[in-house]
Amino acid sequence: MMTFMQRLKEKGQNFCRITPEDALYDRSFILLFFFMLLIGLVVTFTASTSDPEWMALPPAKKALTSPNPLRFFIKDGLNILLAIGAFFFALSMPLNLWKERFLGLMVLICFIFLCVLVLHITPQINGAYRWIPLGFMNFQPAELTKLMIVCFLASYIARRYETIRQNRLSLVKPMLVTGLFAGLIILQPDTGSAVVLISILLGMFFLAGAKLLQVFALIVIAILFFAINIAINPYKIDRMTYFSNPFADPYGKGYQLVNSLIAFGRGEITGEGLGNSVQKWAYLSESHTDFITSIWGEEFGLIGTTFMLLLFFLLIWKILKIGQEALMEELRFGGFLAYGIACWFFCQSFINLGSALGMIPTKGLTLPFISYGGSSLLIMSMAMGIVMRVDHITRLTKQGKNLEIRENENATT
Repeated sequence: MMTFMQRLKEKGQNFCRITPEDALYDRSFILLFFFMLLIGLVVTFTASTSDPEWMALPPAKKALTSPNPLRFFIKDGLNILLAIGAFFFALSMPLNLWKERFLGLMVLICFIFLCVLVLHITPQINGAYRWIPLGFMNFQPAELTKLMIVCFLASYIARRYETIRQNRLSLVKPMLVTGLFAGLIILQPDTGSAVVLISILLGMFFLAGAKLLQVFALIVIAILFFAINIAINPYKIDRMTYFSNPFADPYGKGYQLVNSLIAFGRGEITGEGLGNSVQKWAYLSESHTDFITSIWGEEFGLIGTTFMLLLFFLLIWKILKIGQEALMEELRFGGFLAYGIACWFFCQSFINLGSALGMIPTKGLTLPFISYGGSSLLIMSMAMGIVMRVDHITRLTKQGKNLEIRENENATT
C-alpha cells in the first residue's frame, strides 16, 4: 500500500516537468508563467499607487488634477490580457515560420529604427527616442529586435551547426548582424538592450559548442565596442564612476541608486509589508518599471527577493531543459530558440537586479513579467509561447506521433 508521502510525490511528478511523457504540454511551465504575470500585476499596483505620471507633472498641472492610484494597475491588467493573447498566438504558430520570416522582421525593424532615429516620428522621452505611441501602449522596437535576433541566430546555428564547431570564422556573419542592430539601439540611446543582444549572441554560440577562442574574441570585441560608446558619452562615464560609490553625490548623480539601496535596506529580512513602501512616494523614480525590484525588496525583504530569484532560476532552468530535450530529438532550430530565449531572460533579469543593487551601472531595462511595460511584456510572452511550442513538438516527437508536423517544424535543420 502506497504511503501518503509516496502518493503525494507521484501526484507532484505527474503535475511537474518530469511527468507523463504522453502529456502534450508542460503544465508546470504554463502555471509558472501565469503565476509570474499575477505577481507582476500585484507588484505594479503597489509600486504605482503614488501615480508616477501625476507626480511627474509640474505644480501648476498638479493643482488641476488629482492622483489616480489605479492608473497603472488598470493599464497593466490590459497589457496582461494582450500578453496572454500573444502567448497563445505564438503557441499556435509552427516553428518553421519563425525560421522563414526573421528576414522580413529584420527589414521591418530597420525601417522602424530609420523612422525613429532619423525622422523622429516619436516623442523624446527622458532624452531618448525609444518608443512609438500606439494609443493603447508605447511600443519599443528594441524588444522586438531581441526576439528577431534569437530567431536569426537559432536559424543560423541549426543550418551550420557542424561548421560553427569547427570553423573559426563562422561567427563573423552573426556578429556583424547582431552588432548592426546593437549599434542602432545604442543610437536611441539604449545601452542596456544592446548589452542583451550581445549577451544572447555570446550565450547561444557558447551553448552551440563554438570554439572558446571564438567566444573569447567576441567578448573582447564587445568590450571594445561598449568602451568606445562610453568614452564618447560623458554622462555614461559619470554612471560608471558613481555606481561604485553613489553616496559621493547622494542628491545628484547617485540619487537614484542611493534611494534604491535605501529601499532594500528598509526591507531587511521580512520587509515592510505589501503596500508599505516609502521610497515609491517620489523618492525613487521609475519605481514601477526599472526599479520595481527595489520596491519588492522594501515590501517583502530578503525573503521575498530570494523567492523572486528562485522563480526566475526555475523559469530559466525549465527553458534550458526544454531546449536540451529538443536537441536530443534533433530539433535543432527549436532547441536553440529555447536556448536563446533563456539567455535573453537571464541577461535582462541580471541587469535589472544588478542595477537596483548597485552591482552594475544603472540601465533602463524592465524585469521580465514583473515590471510595468506593454511592449516588453507582449514580446516576452510571445517568446514564452514559442518555448511552449518547442516543448509540445518535442513531446510529440518522443511519442513518434505526427511525424509530418515534426518534419515541417524541422524543415532545414
